[in-house]
Parts: sequence; C-alpha cells; structure tokens
Amino acid sequence: MQITTIGLDIAKNVFQVHGIDAAEKVVVRRQLRRGQVMRFFEALAPCLIGLEACASAHHWARELMKLGHEVRLMPAKDVRAYVKRNKNDAADAEAICEAVRRPTIRFVQVKSAAQQGQLMQHRTRDLLMRQRTQIINALRAHLAELGIIAAQGREGVKELLAIIADKRDEALPLDAQASLLVLAAQLQALQTLIGSIEKRIVAQHRANADSKRLETIPGIGVVGATAIAATVTDPKVFRCGRDFAAWIGLGTTRGVDRRQAEAWADLQTRRPLLAAHPCCRRPFGASSSQTSPGEVSLADAASGPPPIQGRAHCTG
Repeated sequence: MQITTIGLDIAKNVFQVHGIDAAEKVVVRRQLRRGQVMRFFEALAPCLIGLEACASAHHWARELMKLGHEVRLMPAKDVRAYVKRNKNDAADAEAICEAVRRPTIRFVQVKSAAQQGQLMQHRTRDLLMRQRTQIINALRAHLAELGIIAAQGREGVKELLAIIADKRDEALPLDAQASLLVLAAQLQALQTLIGSIEKRIVAQHRANADSKRLETIPGIGVVGATAIAATVTDPKVFRCGRDFAAWIGLGTTRGVDRRQAEAWADLQTRRPLLAAHPCCRRPFGASSSQTSPGEVSLADAASGPPPIQGRAHCTG
C-alpha cells in the first residue's frame, strides 16, 4: 500500500517515522538511525511529510524536498495538542502525522541555507553581547572588592580599563592586575568581533529593500529589520497584523489558547476546524479598503496596520 502522509519526529540520532495510506491506515511505524533516513525516503514515492519546526528541521526539509517530497514544518506548540497519550517519540510522530493534514494548522516556511546564515549573524551577535556584559560585570565586581568604583555606562568602563592598564597604580595587587588584564583583553576582542558582525548586518540591510522599508516603522532598527526580513520571506503566512505582532512578542495569547482548544475538539470529533477569528480577517499589511488577502509584500509593512511600538528581537 502506498504511503501518502508521514509524520517524522527528528532527533540527534534516532528518528521516528509514522506513515499512513490514503485510507488513513497505519502502514509504517519504525525507528531510523540518522544514516538510514535518506535511504528510507529515497525508496518512497513522493508523499506529504510533516516535521516540527525545531533544531535541524530546515536542513531535513531541504534534503527531503530534493527527493520530490512535499515537506511541511509546524510549530511544536501547535502539534502538542494532537498528542493522544504520554509523550514519546512514537506518539510525537503520530501527532505530527495527524496535525500536518489539518486544514488550519499554521506552517513554517522552509528557510534556505543563506537565510539561516543571515540569522546566525544575529544569534552570534547576541551571544557575544551577553558575554561582553558578563565580562563588564566581572570587572566591576572584582574592582569593587578592592574599593575601586566607577560610574555606570561606557565612560565608567573606560575609567576602569585605564586603572587596570596602569601598572604604576599601587591600588591593584599584581595578581589581581594580571587577572583583570586578561578580562580586559577579552573585552576588547569581543568589541572587535561585535563590530565586524554589525558591519555585515548593516551591509545586508542596505542591500535589502524590504529591510530598509521595515526600518521606517517606529521602534524597528537595523538589527530588527534585517532579522525580520530574513525570517519572514512571505508575510502571507500571517493572517493579520495582530498575528505578526504576537510573533515578535507583542499582544496577548488568547488566540493561541483558542486554537489549541479547537485542535483538541477536532481531534475528538474529526470535524474541520473553524475559520479564522473575525479579528484576523484583514490580511497583514492591508488597509481597511483592501479586502483581498495576499496582495502585500513585506516591504509594505510600514504602510499597513498602526506602527508597532517597541524593538523587535526576532532572531529565530
């Protein structure tokens, strides 16, 4: 019997497959080692494959699409409502197989390797900035133990670095100065690395018309604009501006709770899920006079709903 739909639960080493045919009868339920995955799908006729949008999912989606399969990625929180029993790999794969066929499940666009590379710049910058903050806090704490205090901000840090670099300053024991010089050197190296990454992000921003248009929205800077432009290649995945605002961390979770309740009801009754909530009838980026969805590009976000206040932290 030909497999029509597969739920694939990916992991580091052991993957779980749950496949059904056109009559929704379970045809295959098995585990695959990482090295067996591509050989298994190469032997199958093209079918629908569902995966959770988690670590390495975009890589596997790209590889499976090369074999002619239709691959759909779904947020893990949307799939969770379809888990029927205690959570394990087999139950997760079955839930993925069930969720991927539902008409109102939100799907995540498969990112290209280039898109993921652009987003890695943001994640790397974020990591380095957190490390820089840790080192500055360590410098302040160590020097405070010796009674040396400086004002907050960059000028205060410069003052502390000058004290550390002054070998004639007798307020610092030799051992303390040796340790603090190491931290100061690491801080300088982090500053240089952060600057180089930010130059690449600015160059990426200047070469992208959508990113430059997004920067015109109050509260959205170069970093937020480039992150959004690299993450959301097609804004039509959002039903309205409210969904987009929730995605970047603004708004409420009532819509998410409602969708999960509908998913549970659908799982029990097998009925089609309800249409979009009235508040989400207007497509993202459309004015009140626009009624046909999907006619707006990401670059038109600035002329759509009221400006989004606050800075976006979209690096995922």
